[in-house]
Amino acid sequence: MTEKPDTPLARGERERCKLRVARLESDLAYFQARIELLGEPRSANQQAQRRVFQLLCEGIGARLAEERRRLSFEA
Repeated sequence: MTEKPDTPLARGERERCKLRVARLESDLAYFQARIELLGEPRSANQQAQRRVFQLLCEGIGARLAEERRRLSFEA
């Protein structure tokens, strides 16, 4: 059964959404820590890692915002 975007989430879906938010927050913290640990890149490999981690942070941040938006519909 597909729910309309403007209807409240079913209880089970709301719980899954909360879990996704927690996982995304954890992933975001991990990649932010990796960026901090890299510091100022001194090699091409470190520069590439930094770019990838930044892109992952942006993507995860966008997904996190979407999940939080879905949860706010419930409130």
